[in-house]
Amino acid sequence: MTEDNRGPAAPEPRGPESIDAATAYAWTGIGGDTPPAPVRYVPAPGALPARLPVRELARACAGVCSLAAAELLARRTGTAVRPVRIDEAAVATAFVSERHLRIDGRALTPFAPLSGFWPTSDGWIRTHANYPHHRTALLRALGLRDPGDGDDPALTRSLAAEVACRTAHEVQETVYAAGGLAVAVAGAPGPPPAEPLPLTVRSGPAEGPARPLPPAALPAAGVRVLDLTRVIAGPVATRTLALLGADVLRIDPPRLPEDPDAHADTGPGKRSALLDLTDPGDRRTFDELLGTADVLVTGYRPGALDALGLDPAALAARRPGLVTARLDAWGDSGPLAGRRGFDSLVQAATGIAAVEAAGDGRPGALPAQALDHGTGYLLAAAVLRALTERQETGGGRLLRLSLAATASWLLHGIRPPLSEPPAAPAPDPEPWLITTASPYGTLRHALPPVHYQGAPRTWSRPPTRWGTDRPVWS
Repeated sequence: MTEDNRGPAAPEPRGPESIDAATAYAWTGIGGDTPPAPVRYVPAPGALPARLPVRELARACAGVCSLAAAELLARRTGTAVRPVRIDEAAVATAFVSERHLRIDGRALTPFAPLSGFWPTSDGWIRTHANYPHHRTALLRALGLRDPGDGDDPALTRSLAAEVACRTAHEVQETVYAAGGLAVAVAGAPGPPPAEPLPLTVRSGPAEGPARPLPPAALPAAGVRVLDLTRVIAGPVATRTLALLGADVLRIDPPRLPEDPDAHADTGPGKRSALLDLTDPGDRRTFDELLGTADVLVTGYRPGALDALGLDPAALAARRPGLVTARLDAWGDSGPLAGRRGFDSLVQAATGIAAVEAAGDGRPGALPAQALDHGTGYLLAAAVLRALTERQETGGGRLLRLSLAATASWLLHGIRPPLSEPPAAPAPDPEPWLITTASPYGTLRHALPPVHYQGAPRTWSRPPTRWGTDRPVWS
């Protein structure tokens, strides 16, 4: 697959070997009890500099995913849990994988010109218009004509002028009503809530038909995963499960094209097919796939799939033992619950943008889309833990995660909650990048940060082109 499939030689372990408070909290959050092994951290003090403890969150997410993988492998093979090591430089590189990706030498454009912060009459608004349909809805909501050129400076000025004479809440509600994406930027968050949002909400039958996985060389080998996710968090989770041996098949509707650059970043190890679940023939194909799936991961807003008979109760009845992981932006409560959302919008609405504000008062952003990437690794870890539990008790699980819950953890659950960026230089990402031939061209991309002794250094195959695979299991 690659010129150097093993990646860089592993550095000599150094740094503390323990379970820090953030990792222990995350392990409990994904349903664990006592962590099955310590974690050896290889420090990189300049990684992911921010006022909020992003480095601590990132390494904890990669750490619990590595622990969950090592635990499942040990249960399948009847051996001891293998040691886990987390290189903070590798984590920092992976958390900005979309920025490091090069396709035949070309860098990606992470945000479209109409995605960003805009001053309003009483504050700030954050918009997201990376996808064409969201761009169209944003302009329609504000009464602006779309000239078809996203780089048109006149259009940018018109949008800025239009929102400047409205309140942030008015823009938010007008754009959402039109099918677009915008949120009012919140002020700095107050004291921690009495009951912080749980990282993972777990439910489902604790017992059921046994579904033991046989011994294997990789933790998720032979596990069939249906991937109904888009845009970083869900795809990061499923590319991690693919790294660990799962047969991951991504299913998308034909009428909602994916950004090919985004798929090149998050598609390694997986296959991708198109099915219209409202079409009887395609639905039969999907149901056949679901009938032998072990895991279903969805990334749609709450309730969006229920009308298709894919609500949790129906899934549990049709497929006992299925692990269903449901990911969304805002969770099940709050004024924005049920709406679409992205990492940048959640940062804006939860107060993260205010905490990270620049000296001129303009809202700021984290050094990575850390809510997306962090939630992705937490989701993969929660699935691995559910599979471990299924080895012993049978029964399926329903796992619910949200970007908002991860944001709450970052804001209130990691100590210290606020610190100045370290003076140390950022780590060199080069040791954690690799070159891979793919149908998209030659990829230069980040290596995965998940590591236990003997873990694969990279994916077994490159991303296939979006929507070009047959909807069948390998």
